[in-house]
Amino acid sequence: MSSAVSESAEGLVRRHVRDQSWERFGNVVLAGSPLTVFRVTDAGGAVLDAIERGEPVAASALVDRLLDTGSIHPVPAPPSTFTVDDVTVITPQLGGTASTDGRIVVDDGSDPPLDHARVRLDTNQGPAAARNAALPLVDTQLVAFVDADVDLLGDVGIGSWLDALLPHFDDPSVGLVAPRVTGEVGSPLDLGNQPARIRSGTRVSYVPAAAIVVRTAALDAVGGFDERLRFGEDVDLVWRLDQAGWRCRYEPTSAVWHAPRPTLTDRLRQHAGYGSSAAPLATRHPGKLSPVHSNGWTAAVWAALLAGHPVVACGIALGTAARLAPKLPGVPATRSFKLAMTGHLLAGRQFAAAIRRVWWPIVAVGSLCSRRFRWAALASVAASPSTAAADVAYGWGVWAGMIRHRTVGPLLPRWRPWPSRR
Repeated sequence: MSSAVSESAEGLVRRHVRDQSWERFGNVVLAGSPLTVFRVTDAGGAVLDAIERGEPVAASALVDRLLDTGSIHPVPAPPSTFTVDDVTVITPQLGGTASTDGRIVVDDGSDPPLDHARVRLDTNQGPAAARNAALPLVDTQLVAFVDADVDLLGDVGIGSWLDALLPHFDDPSVGLVAPRVTGEVGSPLDLGNQPARIRSGTRVSYVPAAAIVVRTAALDAVGGFDERLRFGEDVDLVWRLDQAGWRCRYEPTSAVWHAPRPTLTDRLRQHAGYGSSAAPLATRHPGKLSPVHSNGWTAAVWAALLAGHPVVACGIALGTAARLAPKLPGVPATRSFKLAMTGHLLAGRQFAAAIRRVWWPIVAVGSLCSRRFRWAALASVAASPSTAAADVAYGWGVWAGMIRHRTVGPLLPRWRPWPSRR
């Protein structure tokens, strides 16, 4: 772990907002992603009271655990100890016109070469290599990576988009902060309007490197971007930072604009490219790219439905919901029951997305001889018709990558117990 992470944040006083999942029953809290059960002492209850009132609270073991599970999110108050002078901006670019607004532009093998690019690669090596090539020129504590097709929404230079991001770095455990990347409807780059702790298997499991700010020490500690990855190098970086003990935060109060591809064909090709990163990422991070994160009982409910046994499915769902209440002392039995049933229903969205995105070749083959498989395929498309084409393109890339890397990792679900407990 980096020495910066081990530095104490003791005494850091901040206001926090509760995650949307937060539910409190006295000294018991259900919160976070994945949903976690917290049982606290009376002193811990006083901390929860302050958070619910919107009051600042000092750093503590409880606050640290709540932050770590995404149960609360810091609201750092500007001004930060960091300013724009502490940030070096790097933009990898292939073709077009090089920006001259103070960034370090890396020409990634353009022909003809870009004017005013400070770093040039003789051949196109991809965004990871291009970003790394500029790192020897960085002499600031923070480095921002901004793609050439990202609009900072009218700001001059690196501008005010950093205002909401820099205060997060006052916490020495924070290694990366990302803004919201807006663009076309349904873009996988737009991760919504709620703040989050970025971590695999959570509500926000990755962020795109279209626009991110990274602590230089954290980037050095993990060796920069993996240049072997043409796609998914940003996901890999975030997960390696998280594994090394650095906190990565998503801050949607800062937003930038990512220009969508001009044609449908270009957009589908882009989604296929994203999918091609699944196999190498699954090899590097086993289990973290699973299309479904669920528990065995929920899987049994949906398997029974697919097999044409709705009565069995209802029985399993009701039985597991009834058994959950004793496992959650302090939580009203009616809430435990509703929580379990809602979990079963919401898992259906995961399975539908998995069918559209990565399992569709298997389901398509099954549909040739099974009416139930045909119904499953139709239901998955009906769950999100606006993203179906992009999802299928993504899956095409996934399968191409799996064949190339000889792995089935991106197809395999990840089973875990519920609820997790702290």
